[in-house]
Amino acid sequence: MYFLIMLILIKSSFIDYKLTILRNKKTSDPIFRQTMNETSYLIASKVLDYIKFNKTPINTPLKKTYGLEVSQPIVIIPILRAGLGLVEGFIKFLPNAEKGHIGLYRDEQTYKPVEYLFKLPKIKKQLFIVLDPMLATGNSSLEAVNLIVKSGVKISNLMLVSLLCAPEGIKTIEKKYPKLRIFTTSVDKGLDNNKFIVPGLGDAGDRYMGT
Repeated sequence: MYFLIMLILIKSSFIDYKLTILRNKKTSDPIFRQTMNETSYLIASKVLDYIKFNKTPINTPLKKTYGLEVSQPIVIIPILRAGLGLVEGFIKFLPNAEKGHIGLYRDEQTYKPVEYLFKLPKIKKQLFIVLDPMLATGNSSLEAVNLIVKSGVKISNLMLVSLLCAPEGIKTIEKKYPKLRIFTTSVDKGLDNNKFIVPGLGDAGDRYMGT
């Protein structure tokens, strides 16, 4: 098992229960999609513990008191298609968050990512949360981070959220961005000859979309 200082494992028995449903090849596409959406809430609730908050005064119906507010604007960026499966929890918890999209597909001959869409809101010192459920080779996530950094975002204002990781993918990211925070629920054994995570859960995008 390979671990990284900036790798944050999100663990609970309930998350493992949901992962079991997602991993099972007998799980139907509708149940897979529902479970992925449910898991996105569990992941988001843990990831958002790591964002910064400021103390702020408020008035309750009875008196003035103090609470917390998010200290900087947040942008949620799924890597299409599979990243859409992690969006729901984040946008429900952060309804005012801005959205971006990065479209990448994997060339089946070279296993390299091919960009077909890149859209971000105007850069204003936001925190960017990139959603990529399967960190396999790490090439797609690395390309997404490269594109965002080239747009002017500091690596300290980036988080990468994944459902499953392979050690190979973690190493790919660490080599160029050792200070990037990576969140995942599991670091699996590795990759097969087709560069899929094993034991993994198959093609997350296909199963989520039912294709």
